[in-house]
Amino acid sequence: MKNEMKLQFRALSQNESFARITVAAFIAQLDPTMDELTEIKTVVSEAVTNAIIHGYEGNPDGIVYISVALEDGFIDLSIKDEGLGIADVEEARQPLFTTKPELERSGMGFTIMENFMDEIEIHTAVGKGTEVRLRKHLATSKMLCN
Repeated sequence: MKNEMKLQFRALSQNESFARITVAAFIAQLDPTMDELTEIKTVVSEAVTNAIIHGYEGNPDGIVYISVALEDGFIDLSIKDEGLGIADVEEARQPLFTTKPELERSGMGFTIMENFMDEIEIHTAVGKGTEVRLRKHLATSKMLCN
């Protein structure tokens, strides 16, 4: 049986920790290891921060949307914005690439997501926004969501 959660909030940097903690609390029912939990929290932080800083360029009127689905030991995450979109996804996925060097951004967001998750898909359209879909299988899942 699939268990799902949806969340939306204003594109404010202080909401990044709220998103990370909320997703972690929801996936806790799968009994992830501490490493798995830390990795997922990090991925949520990276994706939400990208939406706020790059998608909306700090415009607090933007909305970040998160959905999480749990099924058969898999976590499916979607983090979406309706902001600027990404002009060149392949360039954006390169380690150390950033469009905001003045903000001391490391350019490692997508690299971190790729390393911590089993699958990543980026759907984007310039002027319409970006959705990052992430999937991870928890090997030790107890499937408490049934």
